[in-house]
Amino acid sequence: MSAVNHFTHGPLTPLLAYVMSCIGSMLGLRLTAQAHASRGASRIRWLIGAAISIGGTGIWVMHFIGMMGFEVEGTQIKYDVPLTVASAVVAIVVVGTGLFLVSYGGGRLLALLGGGLLTGLGVASMHYLGMYAMNMSAHVSYDRKVVAASVAIAVIAATVALWFTMRVKRPVWIAGAALVMGVAVSGMHYTGMYAMLVTVDAEPSVVPGADALDFLVPLMTVISLITLTMLLMVILSPSEEELHEDAELVARLELRRRASQQPQPYPAPIPLHPRPVQQQPAQRQPVQQQHSRQQPAQQRPVQPQPTRPQPVFGAPVPEPQPILGAPTSPHQQGFPENSPRSKPRRR
Repeated sequence: MSAVNHFTHGPLTPLLAYVMSCIGSMLGLRLTAQAHASRGASRIRWLIGAAISIGGTGIWVMHFIGMMGFEVEGTQIKYDVPLTVASAVVAIVVVGTGLFLVSYGGGRLLALLGGGLLTGLGVASMHYLGMYAMNMSAHVSYDRKVVAASVAIAVIAATVALWFTMRVKRPVWIAGAALVMGVAVSGMHYTGMYAMLVTVDAEPSVVPGADALDFLVPLMTVISLITLTMLLMVILSPSEEELHEDAELVARLELRRRASQQPQPYPAPIPLHPRPVQQQPAQRQPVQQQHSRQQPAQQRPVQPQPTRPQPVFGAPVPEPQPILGAPTSPHQQGFPENSPRSKPRRR
């Protein structure tokens, strides 16, 4: 067994690795919050950015910053370039898959557990693939119990991280969740490193691959710059509350515009004359009087009117005929003798 030192540069490498893990996790949580407030292609872009932030910066960059402090006495350490790049791709893809499962799964428990399991296994695979990418003149073996513990830590950390992406919205809570995720990722990394057992070869040989300073530092710098660019985009973009306020304002303006386009009804004219007094209903008349009013006019008996004969011009006036039983003398008629009516008419 050879002496393995995980902290060659003292606390600098673990502290810097933890800081990068927190930055990547915080940016990823912020991007997922933007994704939940967006729809369509914009939501997919935010989720891809979150996968790059958490998987690329929060996990992969943290892993290889920690590896910068790793040293084995008696052998040189170099890195296989294709396997190292593949480990970065694996980290981004598995984190992105978990984010898409949870985001489009509606926050259901089954989607959360499935996404956490898949993401945790992927993160553990990335870790051990990155360790397998190390070339040295030595034989490397692993303690299975410690490896199982590191995988369990990775699955739990991934599930908690995905739960944070669905529940944490405010900046203060996002920062706190990022600190927890940084602890989980760093703990998983150093647990896996502790599981490695190294036996240096008796006869050292030429170690193939790229040196850490020539390969890892430029690659980590590029990923860190991408992370900082996305962080600047998130800072300049509106938050979820601002997006809701903008949507409400647009809806109010649209309602006001529609109301202004509709024709306004004219007000009803004010009556100049007072309202007429309602007449009281007529009282019911006796049944007999009602029947007499309802009787038609042609059924009533018509009294014949006496007609006077019209005199004919030039005709002699007939003498009045005495009525039978009527008095003929003035005395009989009740007039006195010296009355002018009693004198005989001259002819």
